[in-house]
Amino acid sequence: MAPSGPGIRLLPNAITVLAMCAGLSAVHFAIIGMYGAAIGSIAAAAVFDGLDGRIARLLDATSKMGAELDSLADAISFGVAPALVIYVWKFDSSREGWVVALIFAVCMVLRLARFNTLLEVEQPPFAKEFFVGVPAPAGGLLLLLPLIVDEQLDRSGWWSGKIVVAVWTVGIALLLVSRIPTLSVKTIKVPPRFAAPLLVLVGLLAAAVITFPLVALIAAMLVYLGHLPYSVRRYRWLAKHPEAWSVAGKDRRAIRRAHGVAARRLGLRQPLGGRVAGAAMRAVRRPRRAVGTTHVAAEADGAARPGKRRGWRQIGLRRHDRP
Repeated sequence: MAPSGPGIRLLPNAITVLAMCAGLSAVHFAIIGMYGAAIGSIAAAAVFDGLDGRIARLLDATSKMGAELDSLADAISFGVAPALVIYVWKFDSSREGWVVALIFAVCMVLRLARFNTLLEVEQPPFAKEFFVGVPAPAGGLLLLLPLIVDEQLDRSGWWSGKIVVAVWTVGIALLLVSRIPTLSVKTIKVPPRFAAPLLVLVGLLAAAVITFPLVALIAAMLVYLGHLPYSVRRYRWLAKHPEAWSVAGKDRRAIRRAHGVAARRLGLRQPLGGRVAGAAMRAVRRPRRAVGTTHVAAEADGAARPGKRRGWRQIGLRRHDRP
């Protein structure tokens, strides 16, 4: 018997509530000093956040209530909860630390508000491949990176100093509200021939996460930060090439190669003058020999004989007559 409509709509919302509970549980674990569990709770909230929207679209159970609930859960799980975890870990009973935590939480809420607003604004077709600024789950996990490193190494260092953590928190907050385009994994398509190797890679990643969870999180966060220059470059290239907006990745690579060939033909090769100048310098640096009348006549005719010094015509320059 097929499930009823209300029951189907309940499932994505239930996953969203689980994400919110996981985020709030991170605060509880931080208060009692279980920072590893707090990190795991934020990571679990990120996994739930990635599932609820996809399940809602697969079941055709999207709703206005679900969208609002998802934004509220993201604000709590990736804005309020990570800020409080960092505050309890490093800035407990510190007024300056509380201000830093507030900055991050406010920037997260502003980022989510802007995201909801952009959903109603018409944008170029390629814009759906990017987020504007760092998304909420990535921002929440990036904030915890100093704590993750501290837990993995089981000791404190320069990365866990109050000033370093404060600057890091403000920097991640600015990335949240920035206009930097970041890649969206929702639109990435894999060719069929790469499906099997990709599944093997996913299995290896899952094994790494289970065996070395903190190391895997650190590596994932560093890779994410490293992809930002590539994402900006890709966004700018697509903005300048409308012919690549609605084609597959293979065709985009062909367009990029074609533009690269055209650019080289337009003069991005090594200029001829550089080669001529280099040949002239080599000719000038050669030791001078005794020049006779026969040698001068040969240079004037442009025909260099074996063993003789090369004339100006042989190295690509004209000889101007003096007035």
